[in-house]
Amino acid sequence: MGYRLSKIATRTGDDGTTGLGDGSRTHKGGPRIQAIGEVDELNSTIGLLLTEELPEAVRTQLLAIQQDLFDLGGELCIPGFENVRDSQVAQLDAWLESHNAALPRLQEFVLPGGSRAAAFAHLARTVCRRAERAVVALGRAETVRPTCRQYLNRLSDLMFVLARVLNRHAGVGDVMWQKDQASRAASR
Repeated sequence: MGYRLSKIATRTGDDGTTGLGDGSRTHKGGPRIQAIGEVDELNSTIGLLLTEELPEAVRTQLLAIQQDLFDLGGELCIPGFENVRDSQVAQLDAWLESHNAALPRLQEFVLPGGSRAAAFAHLARTVCRRAERAVVALGRAETVRPTCRQYLNRLSDLMFVLARVLNRHAGVGDVMWQKDQASRAASR
């Protein structure tokens, strides 16, 4: 899978370029590096979530997702390389279905919050959406397989559902948007 880092401070990026996994160099401000960086930030955000007390099944799933995100970053850093499999997207779908089945039906919009772990899951969801937008932008300039976009799209949905699961685990309700409260605040 391309080149591995053996030395961290190489100074080769001082000119505003960075090396890709195939040994080529590209501008640090380009869409490929933007997408790679957003996926890396998402993985770090999930790492932050993993510092919280979590149900063991959720912890196991998040650890697998971190591995998948590393696969996705690998695919993005080597143009033409295929590393994300349809089965990884299908796994997210299965987890979504399983978690959703145990949650009450939503009647209103949910605001980010509740328990600390749920708030981190919501943060991961928003970072995931940003990573998805970056991959879509990259796809306008270069070839990106649909599986990469699909993975991020499913993952953001799963992070929303996991936020609800984590609130229930903590014995905290979801924070619901209240339309009337917005109207009252505007009249003050």
